Amino acid sequence: MRVSGTGIEQNAPDGTNRRFRLTRRGQHWFAGVGVAALAAVLGVTLAVRGGAAPACAAPPSGNTVHRAMASFYDAGRSGGTCSFPGPPADRLYVALGSSQYGNAAACGSYLDVTGSKGTVRVMVMDQCGGCGSSKIDLSDEAFTRIADRSQGIARVTYRAVVDPSLDGGLTFRIKGGASQYWFAVQVGNHGNPLRSVEAKGPTGGFRTTARQVDNYWTVEDGIGPGPYTIRVTDVYGHRSTATGIRMTPKQVQRTTASLVAPEPSAAATPSPSLPPSPSPSLSPTPAEAAAPTATVEALAGAAPLVARC
Repeated sequence: MRVSGTGIEQNAPDGTNRRFRLTRRGQHWFAGVGVAALAAVLGVTLAVRGGAAPACAAPPSGNTVHRAMASFYDAGRSGGTCSFPGPPADRLYVALGSSQYGNAAACGSYLDVTGSKGTVRVMVMDQCGGCGSSKIDLSDEAFTRIADRSQGIARVTYRAVVDPSLDGGLTFRIKGGASQYWFAVQVGNHGNPLRSVEAKGPTGGFRTTARQVDNYWTVEDGIGPGPYTIRVTDVYGHRSTATGIRMTPKQVQRTTASLVAPEPSAAATPSPSLPPSPSPSLSPTPAEAAAPTATVEALAGAAPLVARC
């Protein structure tokens, strides 16, 4: 049997061909069935090729306790997908799956991970390509604190650390290749997941930056040669503003601005005498020496978490 636009052709038992003409109503019915069948086939094909639609990507936050399986790896001297200058000095870090890495939204935040041997605090530094929402990848050093390494993989629970205690203030690192015509900055030593970063040059107002998957915040048409004022807000509503950030690519510029340890909102003075030793959350290489400290401008109070997807 063959269906055409105007009828049905069918071979009879005696070998002859018979044609039945459809009414206009019948033609419309067959057309509808054909479209529906095609849509169903395409839907199945796309579902098979693309997989299920991803859930809302967001970093761990608040007091939610997550259950997961944990494995371990060694990032060497790499700062991971978060593009940090290097791993934290204590080498306690973790890689998350894409849904929790959240397009770098989790970078620089901390988790408390608990296993059979105890609890360890780790910094989010990397994205784990083979991890789903119920799998995390710890550093060798972190894994051995909560489980026996011979296990290879262990059941754990973990939760976000809200307002972790940090050594020093926010750090800023201008990306290599940035200029007055293309702005890109990385924020470090912030503790809580970041919600937004705004920046401005000597003139004009604040510009909203766009978060990139490599943990840099960019303004595509630039904001001038600097120095820059940068306003940082985390997912809990803490806000801090640092001034005097210079266009010195690849250098870690340390400040006294803080999201988790509020400074007085009155004008602060630069502190160039602060030692350039690395903070626990960043380990800059010798070529990435700390820059003079910028000043603190303001800090806002905490606000409820608002998921941004």
